[in-house]
Amino acid sequence: MRVSRPFRVLLVDDNPADLMLAQEVFAEHGERLTVSTCASGEEALRALRGGPLPDVVILDVNMPVMSGFEVLQAIKDDPALLSIPVVMLSTSSQPGDVARAYTLHASSYMVKSNSFQKFVDQVDAFVSFWRESRTPSWPDRSGA
Repeated sequence: MRVSRPFRVLLVDDNPADLMLAQEVFAEHGERLTVSTCASGEEALRALRGGPLPDVVILDVNMPVMSGFEVLQAIKDDPALLSIPVVMLSTSSQPGDVARAYTLHASSYMVKSNSFQKFVDQVDAFVSFWRESRTPSWPDRSGA
């Protein structure tokens, strides 16, 4: 038995070009998933606290004002949000960044590829993994 509703992703990235690129790649998955975007950590936390909640958050590490690590910490400190899987997405493969993400309980850390086709492949693998990981009892955090 599969979950029939679309898979909901919240994508948080301060770079408009990266947001647009990611939206285009995610759009190739059609009705199987919906993507909401936020351009800052503060906006993401407001969206998360205002519901409906996504199935997974993709969070850029390097953002001004509030870094992805700070957003991740705020998510994991909030009892209403802490069970949402958070995938960190960055151009940084620095061991310290990766370790910090996992120390803060990120579900995964993806290093964004510089190649468009490899980025498409990363998104495809991400969508396949998370959609296939859902069970019929996957929480519907939409409040509906």
